[in-house]
Amino acid sequence: MPSTFISNARRRRRRWPLILLLLLVLGAAAGGGAYLLFFQKESNFSNPNAEFEGKDAKKKPKPKPKPKGPTFKWPTYGYTPDRTRYLDAKLNPPLKREWLFHPKAGRLLEFQPVLANGVLYWEDNAAKAFALSAKTGKRRWKRSIGALAAASPAWADGRVFFVTLKRSNGVDAGSIVCLNAKNGKKIWRKDLPSRAESSPLVLKGVVYFGSEDGTVYALKAKNGRKVWTYGASGAVKAGLAYSKGRLFFGDYSGEVTALRAKNGARIWSTGTSGASFNRSGRFYSTPAVAYGRVYLGNTDSFTYSFVARTGELAWRTALSGYVYASPSVATVPRLGPTVFIGDFSGNFYALDAKDGSIDWRRSDGGKVFGASTVVGHTVYYSNVASRTTTGADVRNGNRVWGYHRGAYSPVISDGKRIYLTTYSSVYSFAPKPAKKPKHGKKKKRR
Repeated sequence: MPSTFISNARRRRRRWPLILLLLLVLGAAAGGGAYLLFFQKESNFSNPNAEFEGKDAKKKPKPKPKPKGPTFKWPTYGYTPDRTRYLDAKLNPPLKREWLFHPKAGRLLEFQPVLANGVLYWEDNAAKAFALSAKTGKRRWKRSIGALAAASPAWADGRVFFVTLKRSNGVDAGSIVCLNAKNGKKIWRKDLPSRAESSPLVLKGVVYFGSEDGTVYALKAKNGRKVWTYGASGAVKAGLAYSKGRLFFGDYSGEVTALRAKNGARIWSTGTSGASFNRSGRFYSTPAVAYGRVYLGNTDSFTYSFVARTGELAWRTALSGYVYASPSVATVPRLGPTVFIGDFSGNFYALDAKDGSIDWRRSDGGKVFGASTVVGHTVYYSNVASRTTTGADVRNGNRVWGYHRGAYSPVISDGKRIYLTTYSSVYSFAPKPAKKPKHGKKKKRR
């Protein structure tokens, strides 16, 4: 055998391990790239140049109308159409219990009531609608409107609007029902092709809500006739928030959308991290709109802020678990514009509304599933695992009040009392009267 053939064969034998090594390196690099592209979790993000309308928010904000006793209204989930869940009131702990309402069946109350003219309205998990005196806790009326429900109603012009997940006849599809607020009698009902648990919003004679098949509805509050509908990319389970003629919502495809309330035309729609595999989580959180931003949580463990005008991502901040909860937003002494939200790891956060940085955090364990509410200088939230409710100082997170009952979205208020929704009961709490100073015994005159 020629020597040149032997030497060439030896070179080929020495070369194949190098080729194999190179292929392994290239394969590892490709695998690493695929991991980074498809599986690695996104990191925190903050755009300092994103539009923000809170430059002067640390100054004293323009005062909102003060609560006015029995005529006060908390007419929708989140209090105001922008769903910020903030009531400026001089009502802070300590608090004492006034009354308790506990339906005999003990059914789940996943969502808080609404309040109008001294009456509380809500529906339980079995789609039983209630009206209750806010002063005494006595029931005004009760109606069966379906077989399954998970939403707060909305009050407007003497009517109450409820959505359901399942009808009374067993059909696994929802409906929207309009009842007379005074006596609970049905005014109109519209059956839907899909289930609905999107807490409705009523504005200027139109009721807005979403459904599980992705349809967003605008119906005439007077009779339920269609004004317009919009087809989202995924289930719309959260409520819609409103600000400056626009509606905002997140869906189960991971998109956030802004529509014109007048005609349902899309203004913008944006995802959390694009369409890459395993990137977009689901939005169950009802958004809050403030300072020119939209704030909401996602099951990818991030809380997001988008510019309300354009949909530009302003920031995303990673929490420590799923974020099903809806945020509350308020301007806080010393902190300024602040977003409050909890997660599935039992942590509750105060985030800077402009850049998403964490101002403080409370770690309670369990799960914070529902929305928080800010009343005065106290933010209230519940823990569904421990079934407790906490009131924390908005400035530093220190616990200032607590109750051994709680579950999902706990508190609404009329500025004179707080109304606490627990797993299957509703409570009223009022400020404790100031203790009278103790005087020493008077000395007898001699």
